[in-house]
Amino acid sequence: MRKGEIIETKADKQPVGFHTGAQKPFTHHELNLEKGDTVYLFSDGYPDQFGGKKDKKFMMKNFKKLLLSIQDKKMNEQKTILETTMAEWKGDTEQVDDILVMGVRF
Repeated sequence: MRKGEIIETKADKQPVGFHTGAQKPFTHHELNLEKGDTVYLFSDGYPDQFGGKKDKKFMMKNFKKLLLSIQDKKMNEQKTILETTMAEWKGDTEQVDDILVMGVRF
């Protein structure tokens, strides 16, 4: 993120962990980062989590909106907001996948 704008680098459509079959190399990306940029790396676990009043997925669109709404806050505040938002969304619904969100501010 730079100055409130999402700059997205698309991920390869293959798992990072163990899987069977031929393994393709991952795409190498280089980013030109500026002071104040924030980089978020995340798994699909957060947007794919079921919950809410209709037990639907959180969805990538909502996840991006959430990141945009918190990107100017301190990193520890962002962590708290992400955890609270997910807990409220998930409620009593079982967690369906791992959830990783890592943010680094430059």
